[in-house]
Amino acid sequence: MKDNLILKGKAHKYGSNINTDEIIPARYLNTSDPAELAKHCMEDLDQDFMKKAKPGDFIVAETNFGCGSSREHAPISIKVAGISAVIAKSFARIFFRNSINIGLPILESEEAVNAIKAGDELEVNLASGVIKNITRSEVYQAQAFPQFMQDIIKKGGLLEYIKSR
Repeated sequence: MKDNLILKGKAHKYGSNINTDEIIPARYLNTSDPAELAKHCMEDLDQDFMKKAKPGDFIVAETNFGCGSSREHAPISIKVAGISAVIAKSFARIFFRNSINIGLPILESEEAVNAIKAGDELEVNLASGVIKNITRSEVYQAQAFPQFMQDIIKKGGLLEYIKSR
């Protein structure tokens, strides 16, 4: 992908109140190795997630995604698993902050979540907030990322962004 502000992949759909223990079970928190964490991403919610997910895919969820503990391990496991972005109706605030800090794009769009089905092919433009459902020939709107957040995501996270300045 030449422009990391245009993302393409398949939707993996989940419900509401997906907590950080479901994203990365606590029993794996004895490691800080991102690759090891990614192997267990979403394991307690969907045992086959890592078999189904391909690099560039999306997690699409209902409300309050990422609730629970404030650990950064959850968004790290998602990002390193190859998920290009998470689309939900709403996010736990600390998960939202942790995601942007590590360079994982997250978008809020009730319209998109209501319409997207598991397996739909999506294209997301982070600069405009436009979510195209290629499977259903539909377009939805999420809030566009402000320029500074686009820059953080382009750099791969807050730390790399700060280093580059």
